[in-house]
Amino acid sequence: MASPSPAPATLLAVCALLAAMALFQGARAQQLSPAYYDESCPHVYDTVRRVIQEARTADPRILANLVRLQFHDCFVNGCDGSLLLDDGPAISSEKNAAPNNNSARGFPVVDDIKAALESACPGVVSCADIVALAAEVSVELAGGPYWRVLLGRRDGTTANFDAADNLPSPTDALNVLRQKFADVGLDDTDFVALQGAHTIGRAQCRFFQDRLDNFAGTGQPDPTLDGAYLSALRQSCPATGADARLNNLDPATPDAFDNSYYHNLLRNRGLLRSDQVMLSAPEGAAASTAPIVERFAASQADFFRSFATAMIKMGNIAPLTGSMGEVRRNCRVVNRS
Repeated sequence: MASPSPAPATLLAVCALLAAMALFQGARAQQLSPAYYDESCPHVYDTVRRVIQEARTADPRILANLVRLQFHDCFVNGCDGSLLLDDGPAISSEKNAAPNNNSARGFPVVDDIKAALESACPGVVSCADIVALAAEVSVELAGGPYWRVLLGRRDGTTANFDAADNLPSPTDALNVLRQKFADVGLDDTDFVALQGAHTIGRAQCRFFQDRLDNFAGTGQPDPTLDGAYLSALRQSCPATGADARLNNLDPATPDAFDNSYYHNLLRNRGLLRSDQVMLSAPEGAAASTAPIVERFAASQADFFRSFATAMIKMGNIAPLTGSMGEVRRNCRVVNRS
C-alpha cells in the first residue's frame, strides 16, 4: 500500500501504541493490521486519497466532515460503519439522530470511494475501513499528522439510533464529556487531543447560540467567552433566523490542521462550550484537562503525536473482525437488502 512517509516522532509513538495494543488485546487486535489489504487491494490508500482530493476541490469543508464521520461512527456500536446505513425495514438510521441530522456530512464521498474500490477490488474493502482511512487522509491533507491506519474491520448489519442520540454533545458539561470518552476506553489525553479535530471545520449557530445571550438559562452570555469574540459571534449569529449559519471552529486558521485551536482556548475563544470547558470549567473541574490544553498549545508536535495515538485507539473501539458482520457492497444498506 503506497503511502507517504510519517514524521519520525509520530511514527515512534504509533509503533509503540501498536505493540502495546497487540499485547493488551491479544488475537482480536492482531486481526487489524495496516497491511491487511496489501495483497487483496494494494492501492486502497491511493484510491481513498484520490477521491478525497477530488472532493476537496469542490468542497473545502469535506476534510473536517470526513474526520467527524469516524468519531460519530466509532462512538456508536464501535467502528462498524453503522453511521452510513440509511433507513430500511429493520434499520432506524443513525443519520436521523439529533447529533447527526442536518449536521453529519460526507456520505456521498464515502459512496464515491466505495464505488472506486468496488471497481478495483470487488467485495474486499469494508465501509468501516473506508471511514477510518478517509479520516486519516483528511487530517493529513489539511496539514496534520500521518498515522498507519489499522485495517480489517468488517461492517455491522444494524444501527443504533438511541446510542447515536447520546453522542458527546457541544453543550455537555466537562464531567459528562470525560465520562463518555472513558466509556469507550479513551482517557483525558485522548479526549483533549481528539477535541483538537476542531482545528478545522465549521459549526452551525444553533450549537452555541445559548452561549451568546442565555447561557445555562441565566439571560447572560457565557462568562468564559472573550468579549471581542462574543461581539463577533453575535454579529454572525443573531438571536433569530441564523440557526444553520456556519462559523469557523478555529477563527485563526480555519482550514489548517494545527495547534491554533488550543491557543484559541487560552484566549477564551473556543467556539463550542465543549471546547472551552476543557480549560475553563468552573470549580476546578478542568484540573485534569487544562494542563493538557496548555501542553498542546505549547507544542504542536506533542499535539500531533497524541492525536495520532488517540485516533488509533478510537479506531479500535469494538471492531468486527473475522467472520463477524460483512463487507457491504453498498455502504448505505446491508447486503441482505
